[in-house]
Amino acid sequence: MAQHKHNAHRWFIAVRGSYLPASWQGWLLYIPYAAYLLGILVFVVWQEESLPLAVLTLVPNWVSAVIVMTWIAKRTS
Repeated sequence: MAQHKHNAHRWFIAVRGSYLPASWQGWLLYIPYAAYLLGILVFVVWQEESLPLAVLTLVPNWVSAVIVMTWIAKRTS
């Protein structure tokens, strides 16, 4: 019973090496995170003229966002 009580305060749960939202706080962070990843992808597809520039725009943005989100999720799970 104590473990169930502890789970109620977790924002994220670990799932196969990643994290998924487990509370409204987790969703409040996860939705803008997913929108940011999608927005960067759309921007790169529409704006960049070459594949190397697209990769140089996309990869650092995605990697930094994933690192920050994983750090937050790990600390709140």
